Amino acid sequence: MNIFNLKTAAAVATFVAATVISTTASASPFDFLNMNRGSQQPSQATAYAPSDDQSEVRADLRRQIVNYPTNEAPGTIIVDTPHTYLYLVMGGGKALRYGIGVGREGFTWSGVKTVEKKAEWPDWTPPPEMIQRQPYLPRFVAGGPTNPMGARAMYLSGSVYRIHGTNAPSTIGGQVSSGCIRMVNDDVIDLYNRVKVGAKVVVLPMSHERRAGSPNGIY
Repeated sequence: MNIFNLKTAAAVATFVAATVISTTASASPFDFLNMNRGSQQPSQATAYAPSDDQSEVRADLRRQIVNYPTNEAPGTIIVDTPHTYLYLVMGGGKALRYGIGVGREGFTWSGVKTVEKKAEWPDWTPPPEMIQRQPYLPRFVAGGPTNPMGARAMYLSGSVYRIHGTNAPSTIGGQVSSGCIRMVNDDVIDLYNRVKVGAKVVVLPMSHERRAGSPNGIY
């Protein structure tokens, strides 16, 4: 190769390298998350990578359709506290099952509620009871990717409890909360989009054991 060709090759290589560096510096690695996320603030869309949520979750706790005969109407949410599953009844003996985190020892509860309201990227104001137990907590955290409420919340009637997202997917499958039901952000967004305000929510007690073939479904 003569000197002219060497100089030409070097110039081309320099140009390509400069182009790559310039493109890398100017482009956000999270730009693909902005697609179809018009309702989110830019900082939230770029900081939340939904594909990361499932990486720390056991296979049985990942969202899937399962057999689940029950007398409850389609659209009902059933929280199986001892097994850390949440079921969305689909009808026809099927349900969409999600893995959840539940209340730690002494903070589990049971009963029948309804979805009172829904919120995207909710703010978090710890209730007075929580502040009393944990005085170091902030009094208010604005909604966003660093908020412990995660991407979505469904508030349960007559209580301080919520079904909400979490930015700590490794806690799914555990007894970790002060009574709220946690889901990975991918799953809580999916559930949020399927559930209407007014939906029935059945929270089973920690002592509950579901018997296959029970004539009353979950009871």
